[in-house]
Amino acid sequence: MQFLWNYLEDMVGKGIEGMVLIELFAFASANLVTMALPLAILLSSIMTFGNLGENYELVAMKSSGISLGRIMLPLIIFNLVISGLAFYHSNNVMPVANLKFKTLLYDVMHQRPALEFKPGVFYTGIDGFTIRIKEKDENGQGMRKIQIYDHTMHNGNKEITLAESGNMATTVDGRFLIFDLYNVRRYKENNGKSHPFDYSEMDQHTVRFDLTSFQFNRTDDDLFKDHYEMLNLKQLEASMDTLTGKLDARMQDYQKAMSNRLQIYADTNFAKTDSLPTEIRTKDLFDNMNQNEKLGLYSTAINIARSSKTYSQSINDEKEMRERRVYMHEIEWHKKFTLSFACIVLFFIGAPLGAIIRKGGLGMPVVFSILIFIIYHIITMSGMKLVKQGELSANIGMWMATATLLPLGAFLTYKATTDSVLLDSGFYNFLIKKIKAPFLFLAKFFKKKSS
Repeated sequence: MQFLWNYLEDMVGKGIEGMVLIELFAFASANLVTMALPLAILLSSIMTFGNLGENYELVAMKSSGISLGRIMLPLIIFNLVISGLAFYHSNNVMPVANLKFKTLLYDVMHQRPALEFKPGVFYTGIDGFTIRIKEKDENGQGMRKIQIYDHTMHNGNKEITLAESGNMATTVDGRFLIFDLYNVRRYKENNGKSHPFDYSEMDQHTVRFDLTSFQFNRTDDDLFKDHYEMLNLKQLEASMDTLTGKLDARMQDYQKAMSNRLQIYADTNFAKTDSLPTEIRTKDLFDNMNQNEKLGLYSTAINIARSSKTYSQSINDEKEMRERRVYMHEIEWHKKFTLSFACIVLFFIGAPLGAIIRKGGLGMPVVFSILIFIIYHIITMSGMKLVKQGELSANIGMWMATATLLPLGAFLTYKATTDSVLLDSGFYNFLIKKIKAPFLFLAKFFKKKSS
């Protein structure tokens, strides 16, 4: 739905085929796996073990000598298989799906709006022409009171065609729109002085418009193939090496350029005193200058400083841009692994949590799943943002969520295997009654005493 709202305006009214839209949504859905799969594993594991606990099936299995770890083993193996498939999806399927999606979305966004003439409205969808139809038949072909303004010469409204009626149709191949006009009057303004204005009348006239730009054309995938979202692990590593090498080379060029700039200035102004030490010859040369020469030297130094500052700022902006590209590649590289590990960690949170709370269905499990997943998602987005800003390395920022939730999974697994009453509502109801008992006794005692 978020994708639909983002791109709805770019897709409406363009006459796009249904299969193209289905293909577009299918490619877009590949990105949903990164969010849907961890949440699905978390929710399903809580619901599964919650149902087992609620129906006392876990109690029956444990009483027969089967430990919780042995009960979880088949699902652990199944979850490891899902994690492997998630890695394959991230590394092999998602880059191809992203490439197809970006290419198809680019074609859709650059598709011309569908050809539609509304009565009384000036239509400017055809390049070089403005067309107005006052009335239009129900069959969509008959027209009356037609005005055609020719702007193909880009010199204003100097050529106008008026017609009392007409019919329109497209050629079989859809390349041209044909207007058969009747009772036609044409006005044309010329630049020549001898014939500044032309006027003609015709009983019938045919106008042909080129509709090639309205056809849906598929762009070659090579247009987006170098984007970091379209690369697998090996391609990301090669691209990062290339970007890092170019960044290092650019910074070395900057250092050489700054050094050469200062050296040229020094050679120009202090060439007469090469035989003396730098400090002495600079001081002697400056002391021997008159006031105008000193002012000129000050002005030259200020201009060089300003120029160097501007150059350094532009290099710094370029450096940040290049570093940001490297950061995005690093983020994408780590995302290939974080999805698989998130599935494992969230399973070891959901399964023991379901065994502890002993509630199945869509009530309590959904609440716990949403809360845990929101925490996971917020930490993931925060870490990713810090990596993009260069404040954290990708090795830390991209694994913050996993590192934060892993101890929780280990703690809940330990509590579930030891039959903890950590999240048992009955235990807390009993504990609350124990805490309230003294206060209730005191309340009754003072009530009797006051009466």
